[in-house]
Amino acid sequence: METETRIAVLSIIVENTDTTAELNDIIHEYAEYMVGRMGIPYRARGINIISLVVDAPQNVISTLSGRIGRLEGVTSKVAYAKV
Repeated sequence: METETRIAVLSIIVENTDTTAELNDIIHEYAEYMVGRMGIPYRARGINIISLVVDAPQNVISTLSGRIGRLEGVTSKVAYAKV
């Protein structure tokens, strides 16, 4: 039986660039679920903004967002598609 997946966008704001390597390692661990990634360095504010589109089971999305959100100086929020 195939596990049901959801489409979601993870919005990530990185205020502490010292966490970039660890953040990228976490994202890489979930590469099989990634649909797309967009990163924007907002130099005027000294932050980076990343959007991840994922197609994954609910528990995987929650785990990914939680792991990212526990990094110091990093905020992660999830928005789910209704489909």
